[in-house]
Amino acid sequence: MKIEKLDNKGRGITYYNNLITFVNNALPDEEVEISLVSENKKFYIADAKLIKNENINRVLPKCPYYYSCGGCNLQHINIEYEDEFKENKITEILTKYAGIIPTIKINKNDRELFYRNKITLKIEDFKWGYYNESTHKLCEISKCLIANNTINNFLDYKDLFKIKNGTITIRVNYQDELLLIITTEDKINLNFLNMPSNIVGIILNNKCIYKDNYFYDYIDDMKFKVSYDSFFQVNNYMASNIFSILRNNITGKNLLDLYCGVGTLGLSLKDNFKNIYGIEKVKNAILDAKHNAKINNVKNAFFYAGDTAKIIAKINQKFDTVIVDPPRSGLNKETLNHLKKINPQTIVYVSCDPMTLARDIKELENYQVKKTNVLNMFPRTYHVECVCILNRR
Repeated sequence: MKIEKLDNKGRGITYYNNLITFVNNALPDEEVEISLVSENKKFYIADAKLIKNENINRVLPKCPYYYSCGGCNLQHINIEYEDEFKENKITEILTKYAGIIPTIKINKNDRELFYRNKITLKIEDFKWGYYNESTHKLCEISKCLIANNTINNFLDYKDLFKIKNGTITIRVNYQDELLLIITTEDKINLNFLNMPSNIVGIILNNKCIYKDNYFYDYIDDMKFKVSYDSFFQVNNYMASNIFSILRNNITGKNLLDLYCGVGTLGLSLKDNFKNIYGIEKVKNAILDAKHNAKINNVKNAFFYAGDTAKIIAKINQKFDTVIVDPPRSGLNKETLNHLKKINPQTIVYVSCDPMTLARDIKELENYQVKKTNVLNMFPRTYHVECVCILNRR
């Protein structure tokens, strides 16, 4: 089959039996022999088995698990082509689904490997790994090339934990300290005397069983307390790029930071706004945010846990700027309605899913996109971070 182009997940597109067919590990203009993986009434999914006329941007994946693991998707292309793919992807999605032709600035990433400060592994029959893409078939790993090397070094100690089935989330900070979050129905007996010295906390089924349930980390020159269940950007280096974008583009009197997590984005703008208000539903994250304001000597920030509508009514302020950094699912209707009622001059939408970003921008019809920054925050995967600055018409 002849591959025509890439879809937004980095898969090759061709047509088989007059149905669109998504081909894993295939690139434009290549001729590939395909093996069907799954069938649908509207499309096929296939693997590339034999490749002719290789695209000049194809490279040999560095990861030995690449073709059987779902941890990343783009190791078969060079990083320059990956940046180009992501820039084109955002342009196409925003044009097609939001009805705009964006002017995009790409923030490239020269740290394509060993960048993640957090990974979550599946555990089945004492084996640790990732599921293959769109399956529940485990690929056991001993190392992950997109994870911080301190995480990889810890994987050598997995036999100490004797977990038969479950999941483990491993988080690392700037001091190479580790937080471990384990979820399992199995009874496990840990020998704490043999634990690596850089483990600063173990949380089992949401209960701290060893040392602390938090650690500290840095983005730029700002220090942040991060609890085990609090959101924190997985790539500190690229997160500092978001700080720079915000500091250089927005200023005002009252800032509202929705989905504020541990307060990173709002606190980074301490010198740009008179007052900063953050709202988040995770209580531990808000406790962290309040603590982070103190340790960074930020006296103009106020954080609240709970329902957005009730808290906004309680604050009783007029906001000239609102930042939203929602999960992949994007903004729900209630939050969109809140934004329309607040009617700020500027909305900054930080998104890790361009499809929901486009959907929500279209809903905010009273706003136009001024700037769109695309950050390659998740190299070697099809995921991408966007920072869109919208001004009221």
